[in-house]
Amino acid sequence: ILPSDITDEKMNALITQKYLSINPESRSGEKLTAVKNIVVHYVGNPGTSAMNNWRYFESAQGVSAHFIIGLDGEILQCMPLDEVAWAVGTTEGNYTSISIECCHPDETGKFYDSTYQTLVNLCAYLCVEFDLKPDDIIRHYDVTGKICPKYFVDHPEEWETFHKDVKNAIRILKK
Repeated sequence: ILPSDITDEKMNALITQKYLSINPESRSGEKLTAVKNIVVHYVGNPGTSAMNNWRYFESAQGVSAHFIIGLDGEILQCMPLDEVAWAVGTTEGNYTSISIECCHPDETGKFYDSTYQTLVNLCAYLCVEFDLKPDDIIRHYDVTGKICPKYFVDHPEEWETFHKDVKNAIRILKK
């Protein structure tokens, strides 16, 4: 789906809600205090699917995200957008951000075009929903220094291009 095609119906059709089970370690059910940022991550596990990573979150302790974007651009929503995900690495970050994990095919961390385009569209959609700007979209790296998402940390110019692509998608959404 191209930025010009983003509508509430089309975004909702792309998103499969598969909420993690409520448990104290990955989905506590606690509420966000605000939405100040969207934090982009990469799964760090090359070649795995969105469902593989959902299963990991379901069984792991202390990790989760609101969304996982798969290799084909599919989106799994792991929890409601008003709940805390354990992804950012700081208490403040976890309680004030929406986290998006992205699947990637290899060790470079570069996303397939399908994953990238879905990330652009989802971020634009969330920016409009929560009245955020592209600069409010940050990398996990920007909070903790962790090399995540690897490709955008290794190639900061691509991170700038991503912000421009989101800005264009927001402009189209607001028409």
